[in-house]
Amino acid sequence: MIRADLHIHTMFSPDASIRPKTIVEQLFTHSHIKAAAITDHNTIKGYYKVLELAKNYSDILIIPGIEISSICGDLVLLGVAEVPPQSWTVENVIDFAHERDGLVVAAHPYRAFGLGDSAKKYEIDAVEILNGSCSQQLNMLAEILANEMALPGLAGSDAHRADELWTVYSEIQASMDLDEILRAIKRRLVKVART
Repeated sequence: MIRADLHIHTMFSPDASIRPKTIVEQLFTHSHIKAAAITDHNTIKGYYKVLELAKNYSDILIIPGIEISSICGDLVLLGVAEVPPQSWTVENVIDFAHERDGLVVAAHPYRAFGLGDSAKKYEIDAVEILNGSCSQQLNMLAEILANEMALPGLAGSDAHRADELWTVYSEIQASMDLDEILRAIKRRLVKVART
């Protein structure tokens, strides 16, 4: 089993200030969270910088990701290290991710810029049911949505500042192998937790 924060922003997101080095250092010294998805807004620059800094640490995993501001709401792509071509309709983003064997997550569905109930219209793979920046009520609505859609629920801190890192995480029944992690999430071998 691994524990992963599946929604982190770096200073490469226009509204975030976390330095890539901070993520690597904290992940390395953290007692139990050893994997992180770098999901900057509409760019993968942060992912590649964190990955480069983490290459000397064999016991941590940096998961490729990106948060796309689609026309209808935010989507987190996991296992994807490319920016989809515009236009960013939900359908186009989903097709792009699935063509690359990535997962599509409805990010904070009931917060501003979330898909809300319209998520039910799309072939998404998971719902973020525990977002570190959302209220308990909004996270509960997201969990109801995941249950109604029979989809796995994921957790991510949605950290934009260093003091927001690692507040929540996903426990995934997988090893530190990206493909195995993505398969385990699809099979709902995941649960969410707070630190």
